[in-house]
Amino acid sequence: MKTTMKRYLTLFIITLAMVTIDSVNLSAQDGTSYMRIAKITVDNTKLDDYVSALKEQMQSALRLEKGVLAYSAVQDKKDPSKITILETYASADAYQAHTQTEHFKKYKTTVADMVKQLELIDVVPIAIQSKSK
Repeated sequence: MKTTMKRYLTLFIITLAMVTIDSVNLSAQDGTSYMRIAKITVDNTKLDDYVSALKEQMQSALRLEKGVLAYSAVQDKKDPSKITILETYASADAYQAHTQTEHFKKYKTTVADMVKQLELIDVVPIAIQSKSK
């Protein structure tokens, strides 16, 4: 039962994150975008510092990189140390370029002792929809 609930929770988080991508012109329908989910467990004693570093990295990436289309980060209500991030890039090449930027390298160095577990999952969008404002 726990595994089923975790799957439903993960699916809900993914769906919620995808719906929030309202103003981004994604090329998900033609299959050229690249999406990845990062499931992160953070040291509870360093959670505030981690969230600060994450937000700084996300803002820099969205501001400075044309190929970074969207980020959505959410925390588990019952266990705030569990963070899920949905990342959307224009292409796999855009993701690779992102990993070589100074702000990403700074983030990785800054959070190295904060992250207890990291799981990266490449995903394929099925449908991305949102209401018009």
